[in-house]
Amino acid sequence: MKALRMAALAAVALASAGAQAQTSAADGIAQYRALLADGNPAELWEAKGEALWKSRRGPKNASLEACDLGKGPGVVKGAFVELPRYFVDTQRVQDLESRLLSCMETQQGFKASEIAATPFGRGEQANIEALVAYISAESRGLKFNLPQAHAAERQMYEVGKRVFFFRGGPYDFACASCHGEAGKRIRLQDLPNLTVNPGDGVGFAAWPAYRVSSGELWGMQRRLNDCYRQQRFPYPGYASDATIALGVYMGVQAKGAASTAPAIKR
Repeated sequence: MKALRMAALAAVALASAGAQAQTSAADGIAQYRALLADGNPAELWEAKGEALWKSRRGPKNASLEACDLGKGPGVVKGAFVELPRYFVDTQRVQDLESRLLSCMETQQGFKASEIAATPFGRGEQANIEALVAYISAESRGLKFNLPQAHAAERQMYEVGKRVFFFRGGPYDFACASCHGEAGKRIRLQDLPNLTVNPGDGVGFAAWPAYRVSSGELWGMQRRLNDCYRQQRFPYPGYASDATIALGVYMGVQAKGAASTAPAIKR
């Protein structure tokens, strides 16, 4: 009996030590991010994005200053926290990146299909991520409030919800496998619960973000496509309806969360 009691005490001690180690690791990562936040490298992308927004470019030699992101032509502040949303001119629900594609095509003369097919981080894809950094930064601290008045917006929310919880692929994974409940982590990385506040705030509301591991700024489209890669699913494609629907679902769930984008991620 004495041996059993000793074994039980040892097990409790090990469990406690493990919990403390997890807490210490999470605290360490939080402190690391806090140190980097003072002088976030994303500011370089923000500056580039602002210049791109105002510069005359493309076959039509025009700027993007007349682009309507949902708040009226040229209005940037506050637009990010209300996207994705329905746009009458395209008759589609669009997130920030797909909306920028539309504006670059109609106003500047670029071919949206060619940009969408360009690998992440190259050419106009890299420019879009800079634009996303600038536009999201203009809404930093504002609270997410995605519109759901239009039937198409409500439909995309329901589609996004189904996609989020859909299990498949060789590992039978879903988005919810990692982000459907509290207390999960991969290695030392805490995984936010994207179905409720405040987890959706530190998850969805933090993208686009500067990724320390790659030394690049990632937009939400790159983030979601990489999630599909980790699930061993085929890429859904840049600005696809599946990724936009996921953005609607997560954005609606993030209602009231303050945007921290562009943030810093590992």
